[in-house]
Amino acid sequence: MRAADLVTALALMLVGGVVIADALRLGIGWGLEGPQSGFFPFWLALTMTVTAAVIAVRALRRPTSRPFVTATQLRPVVAVLAPAAAMVVLMEGLGLYVAAALYLGFYMRWVGRHSWPTIALLSLGVPILTFVIFEQWFLVPMPKGPLEAWLGF
Repeated sequence: MRAADLVTALALMLVGGVVIADALRLGIGWGLEGPQSGFFPFWLALTMTVTAAVIAVRALRRPTSRPFVTATQLRPVVAVLAPAAAMVVLMEGLGLYVAAALYLGFYMRWVGRHSWPTIALLSLGVPILTFVIFEQWFLVPMPKGPLEAWLGF
């Protein structure tokens, strides 16, 4: 667990350092109209960097006795992560709506063990409702695939 805490703390300190450097470039003072562009990012990044440094020091002082994660704890994380990652990959070729339908259907059956009528209703209904809301009402184009092109959208 100590190694994971150290890696996370160092990564956060690195990100904080980048944000601090850019905030300094933008200006962290108080101008005539109020705070300059880098004022709030600077203080937020400084707080994050100091907190990450405290985490790193505490991790170095703590003995290493426990693993970060066991196989039993990792299994539900992978059960959520694998279908989500597959949806992201499928979205490139199939579009958002078809990938979302496949994701919902697979996840509802594999993890939720729901009935087929419920799966069909939600895995088709949610992407269709999302399409209507974003594409028709808000006029926000979302990633589409060959099915939407075949349907004329």
